[in-house]
Amino acid sequence: MLTGILVFGGLRLITRSIDITNEPGETVRPLLKSPLTGVECETRDSRPFAVMMSSDREARPLSGIGEADLVFEMPVVDTGFTRMMAVYQCGRPREVGSVRSSRLDFVPLALGVNAIYAHFGGEHEVLAQLNKGIIDNIDGLKYDEIYYFRKKGIPRPHNSFTNFDLMATVAGKLNYDMTDSHVSYSHETDSQSQGKTEPPPLFNDDFKVIWKYHSETNSYLRSRSGQPETDTNTGKPVEAKNVIIMKTIWSPINKDYIRVRTVGSGGLLVYKNGTIVSGTWEKANDKAKLMFFDQNHKEIPLAPGITWVEIDAR
Repeated sequence: MLTGILVFGGLRLITRSIDITNEPGETVRPLLKSPLTGVECETRDSRPFAVMMSSDREARPLSGIGEADLVFEMPVVDTGFTRMMAVYQCGRPREVGSVRSSRLDFVPLALGVNAIYAHFGGEHEVLAQLNKGIIDNIDGLKYDEIYYFRKKGIPRPHNSFTNFDLMATVAGKLNYDMTDSHVSYSHETDSQSQGKTEPPPLFNDDFKVIWKYHSETNSYLRSRSGQPETDTNTGKPVEAKNVIIMKTIWSPINKDYIRVRTVGSGGLLVYKNGTIVSGTWEKANDKAKLMFFDQNHKEIPLAPGITWVEIDAR
């Protein structure tokens, strides 16, 4: 019997026990599956980190974006400029960035998966809420050059990065709970290519996103501004097993920001296995799980693997 112990910055995360033996006729007990991805994972009991990441051309290609278990992307200004929030529970990239500022509309999404929220500053309203403890968070404004580091050759403010040793260390110092509350999504047991349906183009101009379906891998590959999206850490293309389009609305705050509705309900398109399932998304309140329902109001089982949620606000 072996109990897996993962160490991040001095913080010990103990995984579930597994049986390992070489005796004839005995087998190794498989790892339990991640509640977010439906894939076997050593750290499936760990609390996720949700990291704000840049969409700017100056920050591309991003580090760690291809290893996120779940990614949310939405416009943050009326011209279509977007920002992402990458959620890591199983994925453990060697570095993550560029880390950018918070937006209030992302906080309910981080709360909905019980994540520790990592960001570098933010708009005035969200910073006031974060400083009041609305969510466990790690602010780069407070920890610049301590738990966040600057990379040479990348212009500010796009050169801030972090890693899991650093995030786990500061989370421990802040006494954040590091065990997950098991926010779980339903996943298929048998996921196979069933068609060739692809999501429509999303966003606009320099942030235009296209997802192309590949039946050979039963996954969707992402491109932005006409170029394949890759991960600096691995050099590999960014792909997802599920691409979810949440339909919602936005309203102006001031000349610099918009407010996107991420609590409530709206139209939904789920692309998986080369097919499309239409329905509705629902989120009862800031802390509630974001739900994906079909037209019969049954939870849509996702294909096991990485999910991207593209928030289409009009």
